Amino acid sequence: MKIAVDAMGGDYGPAVVVEGAVAAAREFGASVILVGDRAAIEREVTRLTAESLAIEIRHASQVVGMGESPSQALRRKRDSSLRVAAQLVKDGEASAFVSAGNTGAAMAIAMFVIGVLAGVDRPAIAAVLPNRRRFTVLLDVGANVDPKPWHLLQFAVMGHVYARDILGCDNPRVGLLSVGEEEGKGNELTKEAYDQLKDSSLNFVGNVEGRDIYNGRCDVVVTDGFTGNVALKISESLAETLGDMIKEELTRDVRSKLGATLALPAFARFKRRVDYTELGGAPLLGIDGAAIICHGASPVKAIKNAVRVAGEWATAGVNEHIRAALEAEVERGGREGGRE
Repeated sequence: MKIAVDAMGGDYGPAVVVEGAVAAAREFGASVILVGDRAAIEREVTRLTAESLAIEIRHASQVVGMGESPSQALRRKRDSSLRVAAQLVKDGEASAFVSAGNTGAAMAIAMFVIGVLAGVDRPAIAAVLPNRRRFTVLLDVGANVDPKPWHLLQFAVMGHVYARDILGCDNPRVGLLSVGEEEGKGNELTKEAYDQLKDSSLNFVGNVEGRDIYNGRCDVVVTDGFTGNVALKISESLAETLGDMIKEELTRDVRSKLGATLALPAFARFKRRVDYTELGGAPLLGIDGAAIICHGASPVKAIKNAVRVAGEWATAGVNEHIRAALEAEVERGGREGGRE
């Protein structure tokens, strides 16, 4: 099993991405295909003395810019590192690809080059967030800003399978993000989606509010890409702000510094619990392959773990399970429709 890595993507380019991929090869035994400018990648591989590891290099002459439109990336950059990485998955040379580059372009290229799973209308980007118990899968977080109710049902099925197969949740609890817990709350989208989720075979716990993303009430939270992206960005900003505030207070005077020193082990454990780099990035669910989309500013640790999670996804047969679960929901709906 090989993981294709877009070595040119992200804010830091090959320097960080290659080091992360090399770390995955060293620590997890991953086989990696680094895609991008061969000379630049070779320099990094040499710097890291990684020539003996299970690493291949595939040259790509173009790079998709972070601010470039997905349509331009598709039409004008047919030899971009992102597109070549996706093509490796399509051709069966790689089991998954990882990119910290342009998210919109990554999704568009994945859909166009790799294609979508049977039964999926629109792929969704899933964010794996910490909660009081373990993790919550929030989707969609940006791929579909204006979905239909049945798209949310598909998102729920995909999130259910991912939470079960990759995160180890037994019979994941699925919630629908709304403005109140009561069944009638929300807009037309959430009201119609509620009925479909209620009639599904999923472990649907009803409407949930924003606070339920983190309190451990459910394992999967489903919403549209507009709301999900806003929720994700607020969460990221809040976490960063709280971290800065805590650091400021703990270094304000000698007594605070002494207390902080004594509490260092607790702070280290807390940091591990909320560290997004432990999971690497966001899975793009619904494509006929596996892809992890990383934050543009991902450090080495995030890239390393993204490669690991991509391999786990491909090994676990997540896509086959998603396909089967979607088929089961279609059959279930047909049978119940017949009884009615």
